Amino acid sequence: MGTSVPGAEKKLVAGLLGILLGAFGIHKFYLGYTTAGLIMLLVSLLTCGVGASIMGIIGLVEGIVYLTKSDEDFVETYLEGRKEWF
Repeated sequence: MGTSVPGAEKKLVAGLLGILLGAFGIHKFYLGYTTAGLIMLLVSLLTCGVGASIMGIIGLVEGIVYLTKSDEDFVETYLEGRKEWF
């Protein structure tokens, strides 16, 4: 196998969490973005689910973005660069 990029193992889990549980911001918590995760969670819960559809779409898009990035780009952008949104 090729050289593995440290941190790249989080890409698959973060992507799947974003796609499946994005409305609750679970992927944000997984990547260490507590504030962004709380925002998504609270918007989903405090709007009685109305905001969950919007947060779900954001999570879906972010999950797809995570999975389509190369390992190097994912680590550089989201783990080292700490880019919280998209």
